[in-house]
Amino acid sequence: MEDKILSLKTVAWKDNKVVMIDQTKLPSELVFVEYNDYKDVANAIKMLIVRGAPAIGVSGAFGLALAALQSSANTKDQLISDLESAKKILFETRPTAVNLAWGLDKIMNVAKNGSDVSEIKKSVVQTAQQMAEDDVKINMKMGKNGSVLFDDNDTVMTHCNAGALATVGYGTALGVIRATKDSGKNIKVIATETRPVQQGSRLTAFELHHDGIDVSLIPDTAVGYTMANRLVNKVVVGADRILRTGHVYNKIGTYQVALMAKQHGIPFYVAAPLSTFDMKSNPENVIIEQRKGTEVTQIGDKKTAPDGIKVINPAFDMTPPELISGIITEAGVAKPPYEESIKKLFEAKK
Repeated sequence: MEDKILSLKTVAWKDNKVVMIDQTKLPSELVFVEYNDYKDVANAIKMLIVRGAPAIGVSGAFGLALAALQSSANTKDQLISDLESAKKILFETRPTAVNLAWGLDKIMNVAKNGSDVSEIKKSVVQTAQQMAEDDVKINMKMGKNGSVLFDDNDTVMTHCNAGALATVGYGTALGVIRATKDSGKNIKVIATETRPVQQGSRLTAFELHHDGIDVSLIPDTAVGYTMANRLVNKVVVGADRILRTGHVYNKIGTYQVALMAKQHGIPFYVAAPLSTFDMKSNPENVIIEQRKGTEVTQIGDKKTAPDGIKVINPAFDMTPPELISGIITEAGVAKPPYEESIKKLFEAKK
C-alpha cells in the first residue's frame, strides 16, 4: 500500500467519474472511492473524505463537471441553471476554504462562455482536468520558492496536513519541505497530531515517513515545550484562506502555534497558492466553519467525554499578519507589509 501512495493522486478524473482516496481510512488502509453524482462529491467534501483547500477546490470543479454530465438540459440556459443548483450544494459543504469557491467559479465562467450544451459539457470536463494538472505544477513551483528560506539541518514544525493529500499531489507546506530535501539539504520535521480529527498523525506523519523524511510526532499540547527547548528552528503551515491584508485562516490551532513561535523568535511561514487568496473579504466577514461535537467527544466509536456535554468545535482560526514571517506562493514569497507585497504577487502573475 505505502509504496504506491506518492504515485497516486488524491483526486482524479477517470472514465467520467471522480476517483478519490478516502482520507478518513488512512493510515490503516488505502481505499479509493468513485463518484458519478455531484451530490456524492459534495458529501465527500463535507465528511472529510477529501480535505485540504487545493484538493477541495479541484474536487468542487470535478463535482460541477459531473453535474454537467448528469444534466438532461437541452438548452444552454437550462444547463447553466442545473450547474447553479449544483454549485450551491457544493459550495455549502465547507464555507471557510476559499479554493472551493475559486474552483466552482472557474467552471461556471467556462460554462457561461460556451455556445451550446455539448460544447459546455466538453469544456467543463477539460477545464476541471487541467486544474488538477496545474495544481501539481503550482505546488512544485511553490516548493522551490520556499526551499530557499530553509537551511541545512533545520528542524521544521508543521501543523495539520498541507501535503500531497491536501492537494492533487506534492503539497503546499509539505511541498516546501520536499523541495528543501530535494535541494540537498538535510531537514527534520516535527508534526503536531492536530486534534480533533488528527490530520497530523494520520496523514502528515504517514506521508513524510513514507517519503523517508525524518519526522517526529508531538501532541498539540507540546508545541510550547518543543519551542522552549529549541527543538525546532522554523514553522511552515498551509492555509485555507488568506486575505489581502495577510490574515491567514488555517486549521484550528495554527494561531497558538504562531503565537508561540513569535514568543520564541522562531520564523513562521505559510505556504499557499494564489487561488487560496481572498482579495475582497475583511476579517469580520469570514465564516469560521463549526463542526459536529462528536469529533471532540469521541475517537472513532470510543466515547472520551460525558454524555450531554457542550462542545465548541471550530475547524479553523485566524492568524494575524504580525505573527507571519512570510507567505510562500507560486509567484514568489510575500513579506510584510502584506497588503503591498500580496498585491505585487498578483500583478507579477498577470
